Amino acid sequence: MGATREIHRIPRGNIAFAILAGERALSVDGDLRAARYWFDAAYQDAELSGDPEQLARAALGLSGVWVHEHRTCADWERVRTRQRHALLRLDPRSALALRLRARQAAEEDYRAGTHETILRLLSLARGAGDPVALAETLGLAHNCLLGPEHGERRLRLAQELIGQAARTGRRGDALMGLLLRTVDLFLEASPKAERSLQELQGMLAAKEHRAIGFVVSAIKVMLTVRAGRFEEAETLAAVCAELGDATGDVDATGWYGWQLVAIRWLQGRGTELVPALSEMVHSPTLGALDNSYLAGLAAAAADAGDRRTAEGLLARLRGPDLPRSSTWMTSMYFMVEAAHLLRDADTAAHAYAALAPFADLPVIAGHGVACLGSAHHPLGVAALTLGEVDRAVGHLRAAVRQNLALGHWPATVLSRHRLAQALALGGDPGDEGPGAAREAAELGMVLPKAATRPDEAGGCRCRRRGLHWLLELDGRSALVGHSVGMGYLATLMANPGQEIPAIDLAAGADAVRSAANSAQPVLDEVARRTYKERLARLEGELGELESKDDPERAATLRAEREWLLAELAAATGIGGRARPFTGSEERARVAVGKAIWRAVDRVSAVDPSIGEELRATVRTGARCCYRPR
Repeated sequence: MGATREIHRIPRGNIAFAILAGERALSVDGDLRAARYWFDAAYQDAELSGDPEQLARAALGLSGVWVHEHRTCADWERVRTRQRHALLRLDPRSALALRLRARQAAEEDYRAGTHETILRLLSLARGAGDPVALAETLGLAHNCLLGPEHGERRLRLAQELIGQAARTGRRGDALMGLLLRTVDLFLEASPKAERSLQELQGMLAAKEHRAIGFVVSAIKVMLTVRAGRFEEAETLAAVCAELGDATGDVDATGWYGWQLVAIRWLQGRGTELVPALSEMVHSPTLGALDNSYLAGLAAAAADAGDRRTAEGLLARLRGPDLPRSSTWMTSMYFMVEAAHLLRDADTAAHAYAALAPFADLPVIAGHGVACLGSAHHPLGVAALTLGEVDRAVGHLRAAVRQNLALGHWPATVLSRHRLAQALALGGDPGDEGPGAAREAAELGMVLPKAATRPDEAGGCRCRRRGLHWLLELDGRSALVGHSVGMGYLATLMANPGQEIPAIDLAAGADAVRSAANSAQPVLDEVARRTYKERLARLEGELGELESKDDPERAATLRAEREWLLAELAAATGIGGRARPFTGSEERARVAVGKAIWRAVDRVSAVDPSIGEELRATVRTGARCCYRPR
């Protein structure tokens, strides 16, 4: 805040004051917006005065803290021209000239996706004996080592920067070194990451540094998403974006976008991302090497059924030299998801080969902005797309373990869901599917659809498991307790496309005849016995719920008990004999319809997607039917 308040207290035209204000804003306060103001003023005044050192310090300060802060072509060319102009007026052997050359090399390397030039200048800086030049070059080199293969080298640079900060005496160097170390530890899934974050937060609590505080706030969003607290994470993401914008960080918009992408995708609401991602892919604020929004849009479009858009985007991403940016692994993740939905084996194989060396790393965008879980997960999904079931099971088991270690509960649920799909393809569904469905319901997640094989029958399948029914649809599953309505639903799903009279459903499978049959018993002996057994169980469950003070669940069970009693009373004539169903079609229509929709409500509570599918495909009335789409 200090640098921003002083903008109106330090007079324009005083180069020394403007330079000091800019350096304080950059290194001490981390106020990038204020720093640009002061360095721009200083540069213009220094150009008029002809002072080469002040001109160089102003040109250097205009670059900011990070590499590639000037995203638009006009801004980038303006700053680059000023730096070249200043460098020509300096003694090439001076430390200030070395600092300017290092900044220029880093900017050029970053845009080309390379790092050779900045690393050569880092060697020169180590031998030059100027601690400030070395500290700045260490940070620049770290920013240019973008791919996941450079993790260990980046961590060594961050540690060296922390040590070098003791020589420069600049608080910004110490904070930057510790921040980079913290981010590197998160990228490597190190258990030391959160301890390093705590140390960094302690330093920031003593005095604010806006630019670094913005990154810390983004990491907090990521950790909140990992904990499965989606609503809280979305609120924190908005606060983070406001902080980034106030600081003048060009990544504020892009990072906020990625945080929302991660939240929505993990929630199972990927189709909602299409409009925003369609706009973001053309934003000038994106990094020069950032293709992750294209990949995210490909997956969201595929999820929405827009095959043409998804295939076009994947074709662009399948180029021979997709640069290893800080979001490269995120791009691979979404390429795999899009390929799976499109059943694109070629893209799945391409992404699998590229991602396999980094299987044990988490998929994290940028400086801890968003985490999608273990890289074993997209590798497992790619293997599923390729039909390699055993390999998929191996990766997805590893993904579950690693996501648990990360404390990433939504990613753990997704990996368990995909593992259940892989196991089912291998003929052993196990218990992963129902477990994932329960956890997803608790977190408010909708589990993703899976691409089906061409020879697979569409629609929802339902099978009995003890006192429960297991419903499966496109790789999703829901385990729902038995009820009369679930029995009706199971009958409809076992006969897709067939219209079954409500009176026959109520009569029970063993008693189904023709709808024209007169004197059909309302309930056959099996159905009556089942109803009485259910009534006995309901009495016990009601007593237990009332003792636990659970009025909502108790009310539901009481409604079911009353319906069963009414059904038995209506079905029983004089002497307890079965009453014929002649003329009772309307009553059967109402009763069966209510029972079916109560069952659909229970399915929706476990898996909203399967529930939504049933609402769209089940028809009730005098004749009931399930017509899969």
